[in-house]
Amino acid sequence: MAWILGIDEAGYGPNLGPFVMSAVACRVADDLPPTDLWQTLETSVRRGRAKKDDPRIHVDDSKVVYKAAKGLAGLERAAFTVFGLAAGTLHELTSRVCPDDQEELAAEVWYRGEQALPGYAESADLQARIPHFAASCEEARVGDWVARSVVVCPRRFNRLVRNADSKGAVLAYAFIRLLTDMLPRTPGGSLSVYVDKQGGRNSYASQIQQAVHGMVVVVEEGAKRSAYRVVGADRTIELSFQPRADGEQFCVALASMVSKYLRELFMGEFNRFWQSHLPDLAPTAGYPADAPRYFAALGPILARLDVAADDVWRCR
Repeated sequence: MAWILGIDEAGYGPNLGPFVMSAVACRVADDLPPTDLWQTLETSVRRGRAKKDDPRIHVDDSKVVYKAAKGLAGLERAAFTVFGLAAGTLHELTSRVCPDDQEELAAEVWYRGEQALPGYAESADLQARIPHFAASCEEARVGDWVARSVVVCPRRFNRLVRNADSKGAVLAYAFIRLLTDMLPRTPGGSLSVYVDKQGGRNSYASQIQQAVHGMVVVVEEGAKRSAYRVVGADRTIELSFQPRADGEQFCVALASMVSKYLRELFMGEFNRFWQSHLPDLAPTAGYPADAPRYFAALGPILARLDVAADDVWRCR
């Protein structure tokens, strides 16, 4: 059995709120190409647009699945179904998928983690979907689903950017952490890693080298694709970085959705906290077009709570 691992992020562009990068892995039959997972699991999974009465979960680039007007139900439905999540709280979810970032989250003045989940999809519907998806996976010889996330809040975000004089340092930091974390969680069998390209960057060998035991060999590097293999490891490890991988690779799409789901849950808590101090403050998604308006309104509250501007506003 081989492993497929996908990595993608959400929240790189905003000035407010956390950045999230996630990794999703599953085990598959050795002869199953990674792009065939949508077809292999088609009895329980769909992609793209579909009829409203289609009962299958929607797995695709998060920008396709999530629309602000529709809410988080689609993202939540997929996350709970694929990973067999039980009802709980946001804190319980983050403790499971990003345990190493609990201290960083707890230091955020807005974070409580008390939101009950699922909060957007019907719990009974989710519990009915989980065994159906599991049966579909068993029949297709796909399983052992694993999800991990890295959360970077503004304080760390700003420190990484300033130390490297590059915003790309945040992407590199999260990627290295995730790959390091996921290698022992995907034991035995070959490992194929697919990553959505980090902006305009074409070279990733130095990042990979910091996470793996073995020598990283460049297969190709270019605007359309950068590919690598690891020589000297105890198994075959190959990595591919390409633009819009979340629309091409099933696990990258799921990683995109997990990242977006967490990011939006965090922004919900973020907005609720500041609105408890400023009830008339319209919520924000944190992006540059709207973030200055929101941040300006927070000025007096930040001073009163003794919260540094650098702990809320990202420098880039």
